[in-house]
Amino acid sequence: MTKKRKHQEDFQKVKLKVGKKKPKLENATDTTFKTKAIQIPEQLKEDGVLPTQNRKLNIKDLLSQMHHYSPGVKHNALLGLKDLLSHYPFLIDAHLSNIISEVAAVFTDKDSGVRGAAVHLLQFLASKIRAEQIAPFFPLVSAHLSSAMTHISEGIQEDSLKVLDVLLEAYPALLTDRSSILLKNFVELISHQQLSKRLKSREKLSWMLSVNPNRRVTSQQWRLNVLTRLKKFLQAVVDGSSETEDEGLQGQKDTPRCVRNPICISWKDHANSQQHIQLFESGGLRPKINSSFRLRSVASVMDSAEKGLSSAENLKGFIEIIIPLLIECWIEASPAQSAPILGNLLESESQQLMQQVLSIIHLLWKLTKRHDETYKMELWLRMNYLVDFKHHFMRHFPYSLHETVKHKKKDSCKGNRYCMTSSNSVDHLLLNLTLCDIMVSLASTSTLQTDSGWLDMIRKFVTDTLQDGSKLNSKQVNRLLGVTWRLMQIQQNKVATEPLIKAVYTLYQQRNLLFPVRTLLLKFFSKVYQKEDLRTQRIRSRSKVLSRWLAGLPQQLALLGLRNPELSNQLIDIIHSAASRSNKELLQSLQATAARIYDPLDGTLVLLPAEAQRRLVQLVYFLPGLPAGLLARLSRCCLMGRMSSELAATLIGILRMRSSFAGWKCQVQDNSVSDVDYFSFLFSTLIGFSREELTSLQGIRGKPHISQTQLSPVRLYLTDLDQFLHHWAVTEMICRSLSAIPSQSQCFDILQTGICKYLVGLVVIPDSTAGSVLCAINKLLDQACILSENLHKFLASCCYSLLYFLLTLDKEDAEHVQKRDMLWGSCISALALLPRLLRLMLQSLQVSRICREELPVVAQLLRLLMQHGQLRSHMITNEFLVQQIIKDIMTLKSGEVQEQWLTDLHYCFNIYLASHPQGPGPMNAVY
Repeated sequence: MTKKRKHQEDFQKVKLKVGKKKPKLENATDTTFKTKAIQIPEQLKEDGVLPTQNRKLNIKDLLSQMHHYSPGVKHNALLGLKDLLSHYPFLIDAHLSNIISEVAAVFTDKDSGVRGAAVHLLQFLASKIRAEQIAPFFPLVSAHLSSAMTHISEGIQEDSLKVLDVLLEAYPALLTDRSSILLKNFVELISHQQLSKRLKSREKLSWMLSVNPNRRVTSQQWRLNVLTRLKKFLQAVVDGSSETEDEGLQGQKDTPRCVRNPICISWKDHANSQQHIQLFESGGLRPKINSSFRLRSVASVMDSAEKGLSSAENLKGFIEIIIPLLIECWIEASPAQSAPILGNLLESESQQLMQQVLSIIHLLWKLTKRHDETYKMELWLRMNYLVDFKHHFMRHFPYSLHETVKHKKKDSCKGNRYCMTSSNSVDHLLLNLTLCDIMVSLASTSTLQTDSGWLDMIRKFVTDTLQDGSKLNSKQVNRLLGVTWRLMQIQQNKVATEPLIKAVYTLYQQRNLLFPVRTLLLKFFSKVYQKEDLRTQRIRSRSKVLSRWLAGLPQQLALLGLRNPELSNQLIDIIHSAASRSNKELLQSLQATAARIYDPLDGTLVLLPAEAQRRLVQLVYFLPGLPAGLLARLSRCCLMGRMSSELAATLIGILRMRSSFAGWKCQVQDNSVSDVDYFSFLFSTLIGFSREELTSLQGIRGKPHISQTQLSPVRLYLTDLDQFLHHWAVTEMICRSLSAIPSQSQCFDILQTGICKYLVGLVVIPDSTAGSVLCAINKLLDQACILSENLHKFLASCCYSLLYFLLTLDKEDAEHVQKRDMLWGSCISALALLPRLLRLMLQSLQVSRICREELPVVAQLLRLLMQHGQLRSHMITNEFLVQQIIKDIMTLKSGEVQEQWLTDLHYCFNIYLASHPQGPGPMNAVY
């Protein structure tokens, strides 16, 4: 009992009473706590730096949602990102790195909607981001693209082609820099590797076309999609190469003479040491450096894989892989594999696939010509692929499109039950021409006998296509002319080339040809002509068709006029090239058409722009003859102001070189300009107006067109400033040509006869004509020249009329004020050279016949003549006449208050004449 009680005492139960609180345990935890409010106003504010879209998400939020597991969230993030960047474009530059990396990462997303939104966003970004901006991040984009193209999912592969389309359109150069990787991806999209029969040695891996039944499209359609992109990619590689060339005719490099832009040299600048002539050792436009050292290009330092198709080794390797696959694609689409149909007709999808196959091969052929050892490459291609191409490509040549029969509604066909429509707008002619271009590139002159069979097929097809009269576009014509040119190079005898040239000329004669087509045809004929002209005279055999084409060019130029200035420029270039080579047929045609080309009213010369006018003026030098009628037209062209005064001066200089006064020490050619016609041209151009125009001016009276005085029988017709300046510039060149004639006295007699015959006796004379005549007299006058009395009187009347016009000129009349220096200088020079001219002018100043308003003008003229240093001695000689004029003025002004101009006149007379100073003074007239 005792032990039991002790045990109960150790674990004694506490008895609780009703209404009492439970006592706290000794090891109880205190759970009470206190709280206080924390103020965070800065964190609660909205972010004002980053703008948000309609869902209140900024760019950081949207980019973070790109990592979400839900496809819907990522899709909405891409849509929101496009919406945000379209409203706030400045965010693109600020967050370009993050945007590119996040968008590229979803190229391989499992959800098709996310990939589609990524493609749309990439397309939007491509229009906003320049190539130099995205270049640092393009390796990342290319890596994601390559990952998508080689993905196991068919949907991702299909969408990768859409990404490729966007990048090829926006950044072709950046994409082609990584060609070595992408080309392998293209191959893997349509094929898979298979070990050859030598499996153990593993010497060679072959590729074969793959078939995937899980795709949404047929295998043929999938290959078409891939090959279309491969063609675009190779086109970008070709366009991005250093020596970019066009397809077809422009792609041929058989012409030994390359076309270069000429250097424009201004001899005036060289004379003034403002421009230096740079001489090259090669005699061309590109410098030739004679050095035993050769700098290695950057491309040669790169690894072979980094070079891509710029390396001959890589190009050969890719050709060895892709050509067998392309032949397999061709075999599947060829007519032999389809249902038997009439002829060599193709279904639309098959033709599209075959077109892409040939286009890829054609681009690869172009890339092979970019390497140094082109001949070796062509030999390698012929040896490896000519047999296969002849067997598969030329087997059913030529190909045509099979138009499927579709049932139409009655209203759409208007009663016809069936309508023949093409299932797609494919170009069967371009297919055949591309095939021809590929095949003829494998042929050469040495293999002509071996290849004669299929070359005859191509020649017949080309000839029939050129002569069938169908309308061809520029791309077809370009490829067609390229094949024609290659055929002419393979077989260069006239029997083979003449039918081809004739066929091209048949196409050239079609009406309403498109401008690009006409341009290509002109380039082709020009190239053929230059090639023919390069042959030696011993073996040269002119093509009759080519001669006929050349002979028709001047007439075409005259008929074309201003309707197409670009085409006119091309015609002028070809005509100039043939004329410089003294082509007989062209020069005869040019001579017959010259009157229409150089017509001053509506001729080609006055209608075309300045550069074309310059080339046409140069053609005058090559004309076989320059009759009087043509020279009259050229004179009017110089004066009408429709070509510049510099060009008119060039034309005058060319005519001087064609005349007997050119000063050649040896007889270069027969003088095609007679002396009479040459002087008629110079005199007509010097006068500036035709006989009909001068006759019509005689009926004009009064201001503002006429300046007249009572003391001179000559009235001045005031020309416009532009016409005056143009005529004056031409006059200076005419005076230079007249001064170059050896017998100056005879030249002056001819000029004097012309002036007396056509100008003396006229009442109204243009101011530019009067000034030009005085300028020519000043240039030609020497001690042996004798002036007739009629010419003296006429020149005296012109001098006074011009001086009166200048002294009565209103200073506010800005148009005529600019004539003052030129006309004043001509008058003073003539009066200084011809003392009798000054005396006749002073004798004509009979002040009793004039009104009082003209007296101050006469007084001012006398004062200026007395003050002029060159006329001082002549005025002293005529002191009695001057004194008599002053007395007559004083008689008329007697009884009136003496005005200031009369006082000035007395003062000048007393200073310069009354005292008889010895020698001319330094003072000149200033008015």
